[in-house]
Amino acid sequence: MKNLALHWKILIALVLAFIIGLWANISTESYPEKPDWFSNLHYFSNFFGSLFLNALKMVVIPLVMTSIICGVSKIGEDQDFSRLGMKTILFYSLTGLLAVIVGLLCVNLIEPGQVEPELRDKMLAGQNSMAGEKLDRAFQNADNGWKGIVEIFQRMIPQNLFKAAVEGQLLGLIFFSLLFGFFIARLPDGLKSSQVSFWEGLNTTILAITNFIISFAPYGVFGLVTPTLMMVGIETLYVMGTFALTVLLGLGIHSFVVLPLLLRLLANLNFTKHFKAVSPALLTAFSTASSSATLPVTLDCITKRAGISKKIASFTLPLGATMNMDGTALFECVVVVFLAQLFGIEMSWVTQSTVVLMALLTSIGVAGIPSASLVAIIVILHAVGFPEATIAMGVGVVFVVDRILDMTRTAVNVLGDSCAAAIIGKSEGESGYYQVKET
Repeated sequence: MKNLALHWKILIALVLAFIIGLWANISTESYPEKPDWFSNLHYFSNFFGSLFLNALKMVVIPLVMTSIICGVSKIGEDQDFSRLGMKTILFYSLTGLLAVIVGLLCVNLIEPGQVEPELRDKMLAGQNSMAGEKLDRAFQNADNGWKGIVEIFQRMIPQNLFKAAVEGQLLGLIFFSLLFGFFIARLPDGLKSSQVSFWEGLNTTILAITNFIISFAPYGVFGLVTPTLMMVGIETLYVMGTFALTVLLGLGIHSFVVLPLLLRLLANLNFTKHFKAVSPALLTAFSTASSSATLPVTLDCITKRAGISKKIASFTLPLGATMNMDGTALFECVVVVFLAQLFGIEMSWVTQSTVVLMALLTSIGVAGIPSASLVAIIVILHAVGFPEATIAMGVGVVFVVDRILDMTRTAVNVLGDSCAAAIIGKSEGESGYYQVKET
């Protein structure tokens, strides 16, 4: 067990979490009140999961800043920075657009919102069963429609850098780190070398702490997934089965058709080898439902298991954790069209084109934390003219299965980031990928 690879340990933890979580849910389904053992299991598993997630979040801010500053300062020349930045933005825009198109085709072909009246009534009757406080906060943050999109750009330039760090506003920190690294590269050689040495030393220290935290990933994964399944259970997937399958189909097509084609066509790389190299990051993303919290694991996989340079990885991956949300954009698009079908709201292709644009824009500013995309969905629903009452009902319905789908789409987000690093690195002349021996 000690010599077992990390991704196998994480996979075993996931299987155990599904078995124990679903068993606890099913065995207490008929109880009017949950027994003490159920409450104790939920508390202790959630305790260990929260510890692991907090530990990952603890290193996110210093890791993002030091990685970007080191990466950009090494790029050196202005044209190199511009070239890499342009490649990254273009690739992220391309994959985001392709993801939304896939989602739009799936939801229009399957039409998951065209359900029997009895099933519709059942879903709407329980629409507030799991939303609670988080749903209220989502409405408070999104009740101004297009204002939410404008605020994305405002957050790029924080008034107070330390406040942005405390609040986890990665967009502002990334913008500052890009500027800081860019101007380090323009310093005289003596000052530049001292700055680069300092930030590289700090980055190496943070990575060592990160590796220590990652070694506890199997325990953290078990603690995160078990309490979720204990409370949700498998039966809710049947209530929203067609919708969930539509989202999963779209995510599957994007992950196993679109991204492999891009890897092959743009970089002549083998997707199977790439998928195996980043599997620990994907499993961590699935269990935490947080692309930001998974970033340390993604950086570790890309550099050590995939063999991509730290220069490319430290530039593309932190940007991707905030900007490149393929799974989120696809999910938002499917949700809006699904709710239109559910409530009988006519949605023309022109309106759906607006949804595509807004899904791309809002996915850029979505925080890399669980269920953050619900805020963006409310913004889109407001913008395309959904009645206020149906917005509340619709988001409540989606929230019932959001956690399971959130875990899946976060893994797709991380997979897209890793493909970007591989393709951009290859375009910069790197080679020798996937030759690192598994440990």
